Amino acid sequence: MLLYIAEKPSLGRAIADVLPKPHKKHDGYIELANGDCVSWCIGHLLETAEPDAYDEKYKSWKLEHLPIIPEKWQLKPKPKTRKQLTTLRKLVKQSTQIVNAGDPDREGQLLVDEVISHLGVSGTKLNHVQRLLISDLNPAAVKRALNNLRSNREFIPLATSALARSRADWLYGINLTRAYTIQGKKVGYDGVLSVGRVQTPLLGLVVRRDEQIQQFQSKPFYEVLAHLLTEQNEGFVAKWQPSEACQPYMDEEGRVLAKGLAENVVNRIGNQVAEITKLETKDKKQNPPLTYNLSSLQIDCAKRFAMSAQDVLSICQSLYEKHKLITYPRSDSRYLPKEQLQLAPKVVAAVISNASELVANIPQPNTSLKSKVWNDSKVDAHHAIIPTEKRVDLTKLSANESKVYQQIARQYLAQFYPAYLYQETQVEVTIAGGKFNCKSKTEKSLGWKSLFKSSAKENSLDKTETQLLPPLALGQRLTCSHGELLERQTQPPKHFTDATLLSAMTGINRFVKDPEIKKVLKETDGLGTEATRAGIIELLFKRGFLKRQGKSILATEAGTGLIKSLPDNVSQPDMTALWESSLEAISRKETRYQDFMLPMQQQLHQLIEIASQQLPTALQGIKSTQSKKRFYRKKNTPRKAKRSS
Repeated sequence: MLLYIAEKPSLGRAIADVLPKPHKKHDGYIELANGDCVSWCIGHLLETAEPDAYDEKYKSWKLEHLPIIPEKWQLKPKPKTRKQLTTLRKLVKQSTQIVNAGDPDREGQLLVDEVISHLGVSGTKLNHVQRLLISDLNPAAVKRALNNLRSNREFIPLATSALARSRADWLYGINLTRAYTIQGKKVGYDGVLSVGRVQTPLLGLVVRRDEQIQQFQSKPFYEVLAHLLTEQNEGFVAKWQPSEACQPYMDEEGRVLAKGLAENVVNRIGNQVAEITKLETKDKKQNPPLTYNLSSLQIDCAKRFAMSAQDVLSICQSLYEKHKLITYPRSDSRYLPKEQLQLAPKVVAAVISNASELVANIPQPNTSLKSKVWNDSKVDAHHAIIPTEKRVDLTKLSANESKVYQQIARQYLAQFYPAYLYQETQVEVTIAGGKFNCKSKTEKSLGWKSLFKSSAKENSLDKTETQLLPPLALGQRLTCSHGELLERQTQPPKHFTDATLLSAMTGINRFVKDPEIKKVLKETDGLGTEATRAGIIELLFKRGFLKRQGKSILATEAGTGLIKSLPDNVSQPDMTALWESSLEAISRKETRYQDFMLPMQQQLHQLIEIASQQLPTALQGIKSTQSKKRFYRKKNTPRKAKRSS
C-alpha cells in the first residue's frame, strides 16, 4: 500500500481528488480505489518536549539550572492531534511505500519527516520514501506534481536545516526567557520577558528607531534653484551642486547648513549668462518587476491597502487552500521554472477571465515574451506566488481576497509585456563658476507600466526631475533670470509601519554596522523567513512589546525596557541574520549541523552568565500588560516557556 502523508487535510484532499476513485473516507484518511491511502498531519503533530520532560527540577524557574541543553532531544505528541498520529501509526505500519507531501519549504519537509522518524520507519522503507512537491492545489497541477516525484533523500539537508533552526530556537528562547524573567521579577516586573533570536532583534529595530525620532533635533538646510531662459524664452530650472569648497558648511548628507552661503549663490547668479557644459541623453529601459515572494507581496499590500503582514498571509492561505486561485504562498522565491512557461497561455487566459479590468483599455499580454523571471537556477522546492489556471467569479471572494488576488495577477501579467522605454536627459549648467544640474525623463513606450497606475515614487520627485526641458545643445548660452533660495528642515526618520518593518526584515544588512557581516547578509534572506515574519510581528503585539498608533508601529514601555536590559548582541540583528545564513548553508550541504549547533551552545553559556550578573533596571516600575492566564499556571509560577523565534 502506497501512503501519501500531506501536511494538512486540504492538501491531502487535493491529492486524493486526482487519484483512483471511488474513495472510502475514513477518520483521518482517504482510501483509494486501488488500496492506496492519503492521510495528513494537522500542522505539527509533534513538538519538542518541555524542559521538565528532561528533569522534574526544571518545573521551577531558577538561574542555577541554566542553560538547559538536552543531551538527547525528545519529541512528544501534541495532545490535540494525538488521534491523528495514532491513525498515521497504523497506516505507516501497513504501507509498503511512503510519500512525503509536506509543504514545499524547510518547515514542511521537517514536519512530515519527523512523523516518519517518530513512527519508526527505517531501513529500505525509509530509503525509498519519495517527495511530492505541490505548489498549486488545482487538479491539473497536482497531477503534474504526482508525475514528478523525487527521492526524499534529496531533501535531507533541507530537513537538517529546519531541525537545527527548531532546536536552536528552543535553546535560545527557553533559556534566555527564563533568565530575564527571573531577573525581571527582582526589579518588580511581573510579566514574562520573552526573548527570541528573531523577535528580540526585531523589537530592537523598533526601539532604536523610536529613540532616534525622540532624540532628533530638526535643523534648517538650504538649496538654490536657478531659473533659466533660452533665447526663445523657454524656461526650466536647475539645482545648485555645492563644490568641495563648501564642505565645511555642509552635513554628512551633503546638505548646506549655512544660509549666508546659499544667499551668496542666489545673489551671484541673478541676471547672469549661463552655459550648458554637459548634456547627455540616453535611451533607457526598465524590465518588468519580478513576480512575488511572500515578503514582497506583504510589503506592497501594506503600502497599497494598509494590510498587516498577518492579514496578507491569512488571505493568501485562503486563496491557495479554499479558492485554489494562487500557488503556494509561503514562498521565498521570486522566480519561476522554465517549464511553467508552457502553462502561461492558460494562466493568462484565466486571469483575464477573472479580472478583465486589469487589462482594460491597454494592449493584451503577449505570452510569447519571456522575462528574466523564468530561471531554473533560482528555483528549488518552490517558485514565486502566481495565479493558477482556475477561473472564478471574483465577486464570490471577500473584498480583501479580491485585492490580493489582483495584486498577484497584475505582477504575473507584467511578465508578458515589453520593457518600459524612456529617454533620460541630464544637463549641467555653469553659472558664475557654479554648477547646476537638472534632468528630465520622456516616456517612449509604457510597456508593462500600462498595467500600473501612477507611481507614488514618481509623484514625489522634485520639480528639477519632473520638468519638461526645451531643446538644448552643448555649449548653448542661456540667461539665469534669478536665483531662488529654498529653506527646508531636516526630517526625523519615520516610525516603522507594516511595510517598512517587513522591508527592514528582508533587507536587514542596512541595519548592520560591521562591514564584513553586512557583506554576508546581502546574500541572505534577512531576519526570519517568509513563513515566520508575519507571525513574529504579531507575537510582539500579543506580548505587549509593540503597539500601533495609526499606521505606525511603536515599542511599548515594556518593549523598550526589555531591549535596554539586554546585551547588544541579543537585540542587534547581526547574530540572528548570520544564523539564517548558516541554516541556508546547511540546506545546501555547505555546513554541518554540529558546526552550527556547538558554537551556538557555547554562546548561550556566555549569554546566561551575562544575564545572571546584572538586573534589568530599565524595567523597574513598568507594569506588564500580558494576560496572567496565558503565562501563569499557579501563583508566581511561570508557565512553561514556548520555543519561539
